[in-house]
Amino acid sequence: MAALARELAKRHEVTVLTSRALGLPSESLDGGVRVIRVPVLFRRQVAVANVPSMLAYLPMALLRALRPGRRPKVDLINTHFVVPTGPLGQLLSTVFRVPNVLSVHGGDLYDPSKRSSPHRHWWLRAAVKHLLLRADMVVGQSRDTLSRIRDIYQVSRPTELIPLGIERPPNIAGMTRSQLGLPADGFVMVTVGRLVARKAVHQLLDVLQRCGRPQAHLVIIGEGPESESLRAEAARRDLAERVHLPGQVSEQRKFELLSTSDVFVSTSQHEGFGLVFLEAMAFGLPVVCYDRGGQTDFLRSDETGSVVPLNDVAAFTHAVIELHDRLELRRRLADNNRRHVESYFIDQCARRYEALFERALSHRAGRAWRRATSLER
Repeated sequence: MAALARELAKRHEVTVLTSRALGLPSESLDGGVRVIRVPVLFRRQVAVANVPSMLAYLPMALLRALRPGRRPKVDLINTHFVVPTGPLGQLLSTVFRVPNVLSVHGGDLYDPSKRSSPHRHWWLRAAVKHLLLRADMVVGQSRDTLSRIRDIYQVSRPTELIPLGIERPPNIAGMTRSQLGLPADGFVMVTVGRLVARKAVHQLLDVLQRCGRPQAHLVIIGEGPESESLRAEAARRDLAERVHLPGQVSEQRKFELLSTSDVFVSTSQHEGFGLVFLEAMAFGLPVVCYDRGGQTDFLRSDETGSVVPLNDVAAFTHAVIELHDRLELRRRLADNNRRHVESYFIDQCARRYEALFERALSHRAGRAWRRATSLER
């Protein structure tokens, strides 16, 4: 979302209204984007929100947006995530009398690993359905996400598919594995993401052990409630020297680790889209993952890596062994992925959003004209 806002700010005035975490400033300018952050309760981490902080965000953001003398000039609102921000975007759309383009991203509709997922509770399903119907336009970033709108929430309105995009990664030159604490002659698998139950990262320890390749190493980038249990399990399996957990790293270090790895692996149980797959592809990494989620829009077995049945650890392990043993296969998939990812950089995403915004503005203006004409008659 930050990349999209910065790209749009090259041609428009863009204001982002969000929550304030820890030591972040209440207002700043980021790549031409005005960022307004409102205080919330009980926020403990920059990258992770909790339920109290999300609930507190709604009234605090509303008060900030409607503050006398400091209301931003708004032509259109793009609300990201129907939960928890959907009610705020729709209310501000009504107050400002401007279109509301609602972007849904997957986890706000369906997260199989969470008991709090909206799809599990009738009252949340009803609220989400109401917001999906009220928005001027609804955007999903994958066919998987759009299918949830139809199948779970029984909303049959027109929707738009706009894949997410990534910023073009920097050129990482001269970085060696030894500088990153990795073996120069090893086979390095890498995964990136929050270490939560939905990512099922513990399965990757199974894969590492089952593949029977002593030169195989696994780099797990990210932090979360599963961190310590992963360290303990790696030690229990005698894999501690081959499992690397650098934690939450900078974007630069993430790209350095991706650029020096051989394969990107993910055992996530569901992804609304999966930007990190695109980042891996930009560095020429074959991708091995499961067949559930938005990534199936752009990942194909034998073209980008392997897409295997959900929780089929044996098939996942076989795919890893194939990539370990066949250097020519890794090289072919690397070339494919570098070409394929060109369609998913952020400038393409922003242009499609701009076209959608123009349509929403024209549609709203047309409705207003027809209403005015009817009243005159």
